[in-house]
This record gives sequence, C-alpha cells and structure tokens, in this order.
Amino acid sequence: MEEDVLATTIGKNIMRLRRMANMTQLELAEKINYSDKSVSKWEQGNGIPDVRILVQLADLFNVTVDDLVREHAEAPVMPKKTRLLRRIVTMILSVGLCWLVAVVCFVFIRIGAPAVTDNWLAFVYAVPASAIVTLVFSCIWRYRWVRIVSITVLIWTVLACIHLTALVSGVDMNEVPVAYVYLIGVPLQVLAVIFFSPWKQVHLPARREKP
Repeated sequence: MEEDVLATTIGKNIMRLRRMANMTQLELAEKINYSDKSVSKWEQGNGIPDVRILVQLADLFNVTVDDLVREHAEAPVMPKKTRLLRRIVTMILSVGLCWLVAVVCFVFIRIGAPAVTDNWLAFVYAVPASAIVTLVFSCIWRYRWVRIVSITVLIWTVLACIHLTALVSGVDMNEVPVAYVYLIGVPLQVLAVIFFSPWKQVHLPARREKP
C-alpha cells in the first residue's frame, strides 16, 4: 500500500515538473532515453523509476531526489490562455525595455552632444536587441516558430547595423564593399531554418521501457 502511495506521489511530481518545464511526455522520454510509455506509466502511478532514473530526473529538473519522492501541495493549474497572455505581456514589456534604453540614449546624446547627428542609430540597434530578447524567451518557452522569426530578424538586422554603422562612419564603399556583408546572412538563414524547423525529426535509438 505504501509503495502505491509512493508511486502516485512520484508520478504527480514528475508530471508537475514536466509541465513546469513545458515538456511533453515524449520530450522528457527522449532526454532520459526511455520510452514515452514509461513516462506515462510513472505519471499514472503504475510504476516507480529506479534510483538512477530518479537522480537523472532530479538533475534534469534542477531539484533534489527528495523533491521527487515527497508529497507537495497541489498548485492551481493556470489556464493555457492566461499563461499565454502572461508570456506575451512579459515579452512585450521586455522588448519595450530595449526601446526605452534606445530612447534614453537618443535623448542623452541629443542633449549632451548636439553635434552628433547619428544618434538615430540607437533605434536601429534596438531592433536586434529586441530580437535577442524574443529569442531567449522563445527558447525558454519552446515556441519554435517564434525562434525562427527571432533568429531571422536578428541575423539581418545585425548585418544592417554593420552596414549602416560603416556608412555613417564615412567608410568609402568603393574601397570597402561593406554591402557584401549581407552574403553572410544567406547561409546563416538556411542553417537557422534547418535547425529550428518544426518539421525536423530526430531519429534516436529505440527507447528502453520500464518493466
């Protein structure tokens, strides 16, 4: 009877931590090299992972083994729409912070060095900075399409920043063809699409199933 209670507790904890990490059962199974059927069985309380797997799960979720085997108070599950809305708001506020910094830089340069006429570049640099912010959040929240868009914007705006900075710096485009820098973006874009493509399938060895 105690073993059944322990199995149920461990299963609930695995499910809770997996959902907090925004992982599917299949994704968790791939990370520990087991089948998704085993993960499903554990979460249903129909089996207990061995000690080695418990240690592996604890390392993966950055918790202790005790956190996996101890009963926790049930936290209210946030509705998907509410969670998505909060994430969108968080991302917008973070991107807005990048533009606030750009505005502050623009204003202070305008006040402190009125002779400088290239302070508009602060807004240009804010674009790749915003792309980095959205890329970080999309990697954390596992939004693959947002990652592709973010990395695309990041690649081309960084190259555009290099080009524009060279222009305002007075670089002679006849002597130094800075525009060729955009050629770097082509292979980077192809690699980004391949790496982050949602249809990419990774073929791994057959997963072990917990007896």
